[in-house]
Amino acid sequence: MSARKTSLTDKQSKNGTSKYVLERCASINEYYDVAFKVMLLGDSSVGKTCVLVRFKDGAFLGGNFIATVGIDFRNKVVDVDNLKVKLQIWDTAGQERFRSVTHAYYRDAQALLLLYDITSKASFDNIRAWLTEIHEYAQKDVVIMLLGNKADMAAERAVKKEEGERLAKEYGVPFMETSAKSGVNVELAFLAVAKELKHRTTQQPNEPKFQIHEYIESQRQKSACCGLK
Repeated sequence: MSARKTSLTDKQSKNGTSKYVLERCASINEYYDVAFKVMLLGDSSVGKTCVLVRFKDGAFLGGNFIATVGIDFRNKVVDVDNLKVKLQIWDTAGQERFRSVTHAYYRDAQALLLLYDITSKASFDNIRAWLTEIHEYAQKDVVIMLLGNKADMAAERAVKKEEGERLAKEYGVPFMETSAKSGVNVELAFLAVAKELKHRTTQQPNEPKFQIHEYIESQRQKSACCGLK
C-alpha cells in the first residue's frame, strides 16, 4: 500500500490527534489516518472490560476473570466516512484506590464512555460522582456518553431505562443501554463517538455540526426496521 501524504491543520494538532499521514498501527497491523483516545469509566464490575473485549474482538468474557488493575488499553481501527480512525481505548479500574492513577489519563482523552450496571442501583447512583470527576479532570470539550450495561439481564433490572435517559438529558450527553454479552449497541456506542471525534477534526467552517444524538437514534431505528434489537 502506498503512503498518502496529507497535511494536518492547526485545529487538529490542538485536538491531540495523530499526524494525518497514514501510519502503521503495529498492534493490529493496520493503517490509520487519525487516532483518538477513548476511556471507559464507571464502578468496578459494571462490565467495562467486557464491553471493550466485545467491541475489539467480538467476544464475551463469560465466567470469572481478574478485575482490571490500574489501567489497560487496546487499539481498534474503524472506518468512518472513508477515513481510517484508530481508537485507543483505555480500560480503567473502578475501585476507589485506583482513582488517582486514572485521573492522570483524563486530560488526554477525547472521549469518555461512562458505564453503570442496570442491575446495580449503587453503580447508577455513583454516576453523578463520576461526572463530577470528569468535569474536574477531563478536557472541557471531551465527548461523554452514558451507557447502561448488562441490558441482557432485564429480569434483574434495578435501574429503569427512563432513569438513565433522564440523567443523560440532565447532563446533555447521549445515552443508550448496552450488553457486552449479546453485543447490543456496543459497536454503535464506539462508532458514534468515533464519528463525533472525526467530524470535530475535519469539519469545515460552513459545514453543519455532527449531531451525535440524532445519529444514535437514526441507527437504532434502522436496526429496529431490520428486526434487530
